[in-house]
Amino acid sequence: MAGGVVHFEIPADDENRAREFYRSAFGWRIDAMPEMSYAMLMTTPTDETGMPSVPGSINGGMFRREGELTSPVVTVDVEDIDAALEKINALGGSTVQPRQEVGTMGWAAYFRDTEGNIIGLWQNAAPEGGAAAGTTAANDIGA
Repeated sequence: MAGGVVHFEIPADDENRAREFYRSAFGWRIDAMPEMSYAMLMTTPTDETGMPSVPGSINGGMFRREGELTSPVVTVDVEDIDAALEKINALGGSTVQPRQEVGTMGWAAYFRDTEGNIIGLWQNAAPEGGAAAGTTAANDIGA
């Protein structure tokens, strides 16, 4: 669903310490993705496709704190990242990180809103041989 929050991210100075903290505090399963310098935070049960099986729940990610991404980020699903960034900029926001490909899953970007908050954007890749995808794959992003 375009406009829905589909993912969150937590930056960390010490990724091992942060992973152990969230694993111990909440029982989250944490899957390292060293090829992306990222870890998936599995906060909720998932179905056979790896998607959250509890309605309304989302999973997230963790990365090394650096650059402009220094605070937790929520990620919003959009149908077209480039169009969304254009509209955001026209409304007084600004692009922090333009569209970037995330494996074969889709694209991610970051923007700063009018209040100085950094928010993520997610656009699913179209399924093979099909039209644009829905938002379910967004919960597995590694942006």
